[in-house]
Amino acid sequence: MTPALTGTAPFTVTASRDYDPEVGTLPAMSLGRFEIDMSGAEAARRLFAAGARHVTLPRPVDLTDTADAAWSVRALSFVGDLSSLAVSVDWQLRTGPDPDAWRHFGHLHPPTAVLGIADPVATALAWRTTYYICKCIFRYGPGFIQVRDRRYGELRRFTIDEPEYHEAVAALTDGAHVDAVPRPILDDLMAETLVVRLGDHLWWAPYRVRRWSEAPLVI
Repeated sequence: MTPALTGTAPFTVTASRDYDPEVGTLPAMSLGRFEIDMSGAEAARRLFAAGARHVTLPRPVDLTDTADAAWSVRALSFVGDLSSLAVSVDWQLRTGPDPDAWRHFGHLHPPTAVLGIADPVATALAWRTTYYICKCIFRYGPGFIQVRDRRYGELRRFTIDEPEYHEAVAALTDGAHVDAVPRPILDDLMAETLVVRLGDHLWWAPYRVRRWSEAPLVI
């Protein structure tokens, strides 16, 4: 199958049956290597069905490298797809010098390291202690998309019912080139930080809800 985001090559992850990385190295717990050559959502579902509960990405996601932006947005989307299934992820993120940049990504399973900032240990700890499933999600209803976003400490809810916005979300699911979304729609989504631009590529931040950690009205 061709990659969901044009211009990105398939990549290989390793997976195990246990959330504990050390336990996952045992012969009976390791699931070996998987090539991701399909959409992130499909890959995450297949890994989960195979018994994967812990997945390791092949390399860090570097947001400061605009030449690697296509990989970054695809990897971020894949981490979101895994997070939606409560699969833990061994990954690293380089955010750049802004000490608060990690909050845009704080709904994703916490990385093992946050690189490129003044206090990486404190940032990683803050991420781990404030993380929970369904912190920033979207779901489909009859004719609408609803987004619930708690990344910034309060609940923000958006109901999207315009067909052209639905098309934009579909294009953005695994990351997209900046030209894939009409500028007025892109400006609206970026204004609410639902889309993050990395170089010439775009990342749709909410992941699709797969399982509620609490009653939906609580989240």
